[in-house]
Amino acid sequence: MIRKLFLTSEGLPPETAPYFAELLDRDPQDLKLAMIPTAAYPEIDPLLLNEAKEGLSKSGFQIEVIDLKVEDPMVIKNKLEKTDIIAVGGGNTFFLLYWVRKCGLDKYLGELLDQGKIYLSISAGSILAGPDIAISGWRKDWDKNVVHLKDLTGLNFVPFAISPHYTEADRTLLEEKSKTVGYQIIAINDAQAVRVIGDDYKIVGNGKEIFFWP
Repeated sequence: MIRKLFLTSEGLPPETAPYFAELLDRDPQDLKLAMIPTAAYPEIDPLLLNEAKEGLSKSGFQIEVIDLKVEDPMVIKNKLEKTDIIAVGGGNTFFLLYWVRKCGLDKYLGELLDQGKIYLSISAGSILAGPDIAISGWRKDWDKNVVHLKDLTGLNFVPFAISPHYTEADRTLLEEKSKTVGYQIIAINDAQAVRVIGDDYKIVGNGKEIFFWP
């Protein structure tokens, strides 16, 4: 099946939610969504995780939280096989990639997408989908490599990197850094997302389309 991904900066605000709904083949209440909050734990207040869960619940989905660092790898796989949407949340991208590898999710997540499951991501989860996650640590106040990863290879679901939470203050840095990598960078603000269907992708939501080329 054609892979479907919805790469966001800040989840499903009113500006992008209708575009995500277009990817669904059934009503939200008939769909199971697996929420993976693992990236959030090194830095984010757990109360914010509850807010994120409540936000998705308001959309009508049947929510199940799956923490990669807590649950058994086989249990994780079995649960994900029974879901329709795999939502990978924001936080520390290095920490997220570490646990994606440790539980073996990187070995079969692509197969689940090939079966028709939708990849919905927020911030770190969106960066994870690209060629590598180097962009997440490009500024001192962005992600810290708290797990000392040396291999920053991403999941390679898309041939570009997402720069989430974009503001014009990031432009100079991204222009300079884009010359050091071999892939396109798409910068999205918190009211934007990148909708991917197969090899086609489009920026949706409110704001300018901003690209940085190698």
